[in-house]
Amino acid sequence: MSRIGLKKVKIPKGVEITLAPGRVHVKGPKGSASHAFRSEVSVSIEGDELSVSRSSDTPFVRSLHGLTRSEISNVVTGVTNGYERILDILGVGYRASLEGRTLVLNLGFSHLIRFDLPEGIDAVVEKQTTVIIKGINKYLVGAVAANIRSFRPPEPYKGKGVKYRDEQIIRKEGKKGK
Repeated sequence: MSRIGLKKVKIPKGVEITLAPGRVHVKGPKGSASHAFRSEVSVSIEGDELSVSRSSDTPFVRSLHGLTRSEISNVVTGVTNGYERILDILGVGYRASLEGRTLVLNLGFSHLIRFDLPEGIDAVVEKQTTVIIKGINKYLVGAVAANIRSFRPPEPYKGKGVKYRDEQIIRKEGKKGK
């Protein structure tokens, strides 16, 4: 049995869930989102809890059981609390600013990098070296943060570049280490 699939998803106060064939619609204080699931898995609401059950015991359906439960839980968390990724910009002269819905990055290139934020994603530039990416879709927040990080990933000698707040960079010693 799937241990994650057997856990019930708590529905917090202020969250409204409606079920349609093959789809769950979730509406909360931060916005609304929906998630599609396959026909081998069924979703039901019992009071203030949502449960996921499966139709057969094949390995594929068992894997869908836990996946569906986790993704519905992520949607519920997204509309109640939201998700965020914090990016730190390290390096002399490296900075970020926000112009409307465009994130402008100066990362040591001969030109500025202008990154248009997709719909559903908000960015906050706390200092010139800290960017917070916020949204209700966990996957979209992670993809946008990874895309921004890919413009100048941290290098291993001085650690310059764009890194996640909780990322640890393994440093190398350089020429004098020989």
